[in-house]
Amino acid sequence: MTSKTLIADRVVESILNRRLKPGERLGEKELADVFGVSRTLAREALMQLQARGFVEVRSRMGWYVVEPSFEEARETYAARRVIETGLLRDAGKPLQSVIRRLRQHVASERKAIATADAATRSVQLADFHVCLAECLGNRFLTAMMVDLSARTTLVSALYQSQAAAQESNDDHAHIVAALAAGNMAAAEALMRAHIDALAARLDESMVKPPTERDSLRSALVPDH
Repeated sequence: MTSKTLIADRVVESILNRRLKPGERLGEKELADVFGVSRTLAREALMQLQARGFVEVRSRMGWYVVEPSFEEARETYAARRVIETGLLRDAGKPLQSVIRRLRQHVASERKAIATADAATRSVQLADFHVCLAECLGNRFLTAMMVDLSARTTLVSALYQSQAAAQESNDDHAHIVAALAAGNMAAAEALMRAHIDALAARLDESMVKPPTERDSLRSALVPDH
């Protein structure tokens, strides 16, 4: 993996973990210092992220994590509706090892909801959809789901309350139960209803200005 790809992947991971928020500045020099690379490589990583829709250049101000518009937020869920229901529609009956992994993930979500902070809950809930794509064996759709999940995290930070975590966990459990029963049509319908429920919680009035952080390093370098 090249340095610029590693940097880009770390930025997306930090978005998924809610360590980077919409509207946060990504300075080229600071990014280069964090990863020990040249500013040229840092800039190339930012350009890669720009192509994927995660950062933008603001005239005379530099690079920033994107702040999706309300219409873009709605389009994000419309894309997920097509991709995730289609993934289930085309999948064969999952193997029991797949069901076991998905049940373990749902259990981890439930534990996070009971004991962890909001960011950890969000990560677990978003990762279910990536995990599902992985379990159903499509590498290209898995990569797409990573980006869509990160995009959804930005959307959620701007336009959604985090109060409905248990409802999402229940939805995931019902989807897995339908998969375990071999009822792919029911799993598809449940996924569609789940995504539609998430989209219905979008609230344009919730937007808040980004908060300043002490350093970019704290968002991009894991604690351990």
